[in-house]
Amino acid sequence: MKKRILKQLKPAFTYLFIGVVLTVSVGYQSGYFEVAKQLEIFNLVFKTVNTQYITETNPAELMEKSINKMLHDLDPYTRFLNEQDVEDYRIKQKGSFGGIGIQSRYKKNEIVVVAVHKDTPADKAGLRAGDRITAIDNVQVSKYKPKEVQALLKGEPETTVTVKLKRQGKSISKTITRAEIVLTPVPYYAMATETIGYIPLLRFNKKTTQEVKKALIDLKAQGAKKIILDLRGNPGGLLSQAVAVVNLFVPKGQLVVDTRSRVARFNQIYKTKGTPVDTEIPLVVIVNSRSASASEIVSGSLQDLDRAVIVGDRSFGKGLVQRPSKLAYGTQMKLTISKYYTPSGRCIQEKDYWNSDSLGKPTNFSDKGRNPFKTIHGRTVYDGGGITPDIKVADTRLSAIEKRLLKDDLFVDFATDYYYAHPKLNTSNYEFSDSDFEAFITYVKTHDFSNKSLTEKELEKLQKTAKKEALDTAINTTITTLEKNIKQASVTALVAHKEAIKKLFTYEIIKRFSYREGLYQYQLIHDLEIQKSKEVLNNDTKYKKLLKT
Repeated sequence: MKKRILKQLKPAFTYLFIGVVLTVSVGYQSGYFEVAKQLEIFNLVFKTVNTQYITETNPAELMEKSINKMLHDLDPYTRFLNEQDVEDYRIKQKGSFGGIGIQSRYKKNEIVVVAVHKDTPADKAGLRAGDRITAIDNVQVSKYKPKEVQALLKGEPETTVTVKLKRQGKSISKTITRAEIVLTPVPYYAMATETIGYIPLLRFNKKTTQEVKKALIDLKAQGAKKIILDLRGNPGGLLSQAVAVVNLFVPKGQLVVDTRSRVARFNQIYKTKGTPVDTEIPLVVIVNSRSASASEIVSGSLQDLDRAVIVGDRSFGKGLVQRPSKLAYGTQMKLTISKYYTPSGRCIQEKDYWNSDSLGKPTNFSDKGRNPFKTIHGRTVYDGGGITPDIKVADTRLSAIEKRLLKDDLFVDFATDYYYAHPKLNTSNYEFSDSDFEAFITYVKTHDFSNKSLTEKELEKLQKTAKKEALDTAINTTITTLEKNIKQASVTALVAHKEAIKKLFTYEIIKRFSYREGLYQYQLIHDLEIQKSKEVLNNDTKYKKLLKT
């Protein structure tokens, strides 16, 4: 009876199988045809523009702009990398390059030196934060694009580069011998107390795990019975290194993260593969709003596994994974291919780049409600919106006025003037005082922010529109009044964020006198998040309770 039924059903199954195959095949061919069709149209447009446009065009520049515009509308992490970008990406992963050892930014056709790293060629040559490089090897900086300028400062170790710079109204020339610059993930580590070790981790490159492991072993040898791992400001990096760092604190074979994609072959499960250093040592991880990606994998996984107490502020919320794909002529594309999920099953991605609000801006997943998940011990944690700390210390998201200060010449120039006005300043117990802050307010009142606020930009648009419509004369008085009010409002905003701004200046001044190492030493005593971490680790009962409730 069963054989007869199966025999009767066999043709039906055969037709069903053929139907499914044909449907998939047609769907695939249809999708491929649409891609081919659009490529043909784009090819014709590109060819026509470059051969017939009224003035000569730059095909490479046009193509790169087209690609960047297309990818920009997907998400901010999907990027086209030209040959220079590929080299920069390789350097970040490798962790070293030939250069002079400065942190800088391109501003107003000059290179503004933001920081000089200790014992690097730039430091030995006498460069200082606040210097403005105007020429490199007798070629004006203004003749180059920002990326080209950065490339000029890099080069093979033992080669030289001559820079001309402006400092406190004087023109200076410096010849610098390049050396290998190491992008160390762990620039410093120390005993915060007699029993607590402190490890700040800045990035996840190929050197990360070995440096964290070395610091951890060394601190344990110095007597560390507890550890603080500081991930504040760490933007992420290699996912494999994040897994390996977690492995230092959890056993082999533990799920750390899995990635889920539209393409099945990109789905991956990442488990620890090595022997841990210490699976029992009490651990606090500090995060803030600038801890992202791999930093969130480490903190989120350790939280889900009830292996560490998380202290600080809610992290950035980047739960997307990018995969580099090689293209032609040395170029690459970094493509978002999946989301990652921590051991409890949550994805902490905050921005929903595929759904926009009425203004065309991406919405937040957390605005729609955060879903609960459970840690190993049954604690409730949530997806969307980054990693929420077990102990929230402070809101580290920068205000609009703080962002302007960090981008603007006023902050750099005032800090530079302050540095040269106090040549023998003792920074061991330093704090930017109220009188210093009042001096800065006076400075702001007599100078203009070069980095305009959104309000100022909108006012400029209004002025241009009024001029086009011949209404500028009629509203000129009103515009002038608004400009004064906006400037005063900026000063008011500074006062409203006084403590946060004082902290920014305190850290900036300490770095100028004592380098990054001096800042870490200062923070071990004065930093609020580190003090809270010490407090948790010194209270065994509270520490254990936090990991179980």
